Amino acid sequence: MADKPHLNLVIIGHIDHGKSTMMGALLIETGAVTDREARELEKLAKEYDRDSWSYAFVFDKLKEERQRGITIDLAFRKFETPSRYFTIIDAPGHADFVKNMITGASQADAAILVVSGKKGEMEVGIAANGQTREHAYLAQTLGVKQLVVAVNKADVYDYSEDRFNEVKESVGDLLKNIGFRVKDVPFVPTSGMAMENLSKKSDKLSWYDGPTLIDAIDNFTLPEKPTGK
Repeated sequence: MADKPHLNLVIIGHIDHGKSTMMGALLIETGAVTDREARELEKLAKEYDRDSWSYAFVFDKLKEERQRGITIDLAFRKFETPSRYFTIIDAPGHADFVKNMITGASQADAAILVVSGKKGEMEVGIAANGQTREHAYLAQTLGVKQLVVAVNKADVYDYSEDRFNEVKESVGDLLKNIGFRVKDVPFVPTSGMAMENLSKKSDKLSWYDGPTLIDAIDNFTLPEKPTGK
């Protein structure tokens, strides 16, 4: 891992759009989380009566987070791709904990903006007080120029190309207005819960010919190393 170039990657977006679940699923699928740890997390999720939250528990380690089913604090995890290694910073999506998100974004070289493609959820996130909007604005302000948008919950929007394009257009307009170069921002359909299009091409997305999530982040430009004078 030490031989590969390193980036800090912050995961941002509106509450309940699936950030922790998607990233937990990616780490489990790629083996960054061991089978034993995954089984222990499944058991823990059952104990908290949150069976579907075991992937999120990879990052949500505080008792209150597990009880309430939300991310409160920043969580850090090392992760390796074919040509990079990352420190993943999972940031809370709840408006009450935006200070923690700012701390995470200020340390980041790049970001994944997770946007739920579920009808109604994307719309709330990009509204005037939505955290999709606020997080994207803060990331840009803090100097995070490299971004991938994960249009998540594809299993819920039935892997629909029309819905994906609708989200891409709306979020793309938002990002353009904030100051991102949208032509350089990949939009990737994903499902954290169903583990679709994370590290492997999904056969449920035959209309999509772009990168998987892992391929997209593997193409981030490396930060320039400071040169000593």
